[in-house]
Amino acid sequence: MTPSAADGSVARGRSRRNFAGARPVMDDVARLAGVSKQTVSRVLNDHPAVRPATRQAVVDAMRTLGYRPSRSARSLASGRTRMLGVISFDAARYGPASILTAINTAAQEAGYLVSSIALDTADHDTVVEAVNRLSAEGADGVIAIAPQLWVGRALAETDLATPLVVLESPLDDGTPLVTGDSRTGARKATEHLLALGHRTVWHIAGPTGWTSADHRLTSWRETLRSAGAEVPAPLVGDWSAGSGYELGREVARRAEVTAVFVSNDQMALGVLHALHEAGRAVPGDISVVGYDDIPEAAHFLPPLTTVRTDFAEIGTRSLRLLLNRIDGANEPWPSGTLVPVDLVVRASSGPAARRVR
Repeated sequence: MTPSAADGSVARGRSRRNFAGARPVMDDVARLAGVSKQTVSRVLNDHPAVRPATRQAVVDAMRTLGYRPSRSARSLASGRTRMLGVISFDAARYGPASILTAINTAAQEAGYLVSSIALDTADHDTVVEAVNRLSAEGADGVIAIAPQLWVGRALAETDLATPLVVLESPLDDGTPLVTGDSRTGARKATEHLLALGHRTVWHIAGPTGWTSADHRLTSWRETLRSAGAEVPAPLVGDWSAGSGYELGREVARRAEVTAVFVSNDQMALGVLHALHEAGRAVPGDISVVGYDDIPEAAHFLPPLTTVRTDFAEIGTRSLRLLLNRIDGANEPWPSGTLVPVDLVVRASSGPAARRVR
């Protein structure tokens, strides 16, 4: 049966709100608030020209109706997709995973969706393909978690038209960079052990070519030289507890070692395991300091002294910086943002043992 004009459905058009179970739409909000659909759109996009009373009326109407703006509606209103892209590497590790979680949380609070691409390899073609994919999806901006130097170089060679923020590796082209202060963290760890009376500090480094590992290695070496201490040859791991265990066995065989700074907590866990097996007491014989302060670090045996990195702050700050670039691309932006770190002293570090000559 064709609807008649008597019920108003032909003359006025039927609101979807009249259909049982249908989701309310922007027209319904405008009708209940007594404003135009354009005004509702302005409120959704936080336009400054809307009067406070009008804005509140629209917000109240959305709450009453249970209206949630769709991504497509916001896109049409603002010319944006309200989608951000994230490229990550080695996403299973605690640091990158924590950063990604923080980015997702901050993006959701800002009304954005996140399209994440986790790459197993960091070769040039794979990075370029990921950038092109996010561009094709219409990402309003991209955050790249680029822990390796060659990832930064690959990103620098891509033709990304949208705003970009990089974590860890600088691109040397003015692209904003957000990273933990690895140099200061390594200095604090090394100075802590020297202050406990250790003549020198050995170092188990992360893999070569990783920006954070290289910065920690350089800062450890510079700190020892500034203190006039001997600089031992570094031992290089691959971030895993297994590599820390193998290198820890080597450390345990060296009677002259009294202090070790390890470039991440997972490798430090392996070191503690190896020292325990070898009968080397921690910290009685050898003090151990890690890096990152993973949640389990306080429960190692003994609890691990480590450098705390605020990964959540890195993710949140990078998201905030990206949104600022999207909203005001003509403003000057800092080329680098260092997130402070803290030394957390626990039971794995102690005074150098007095040795009988």
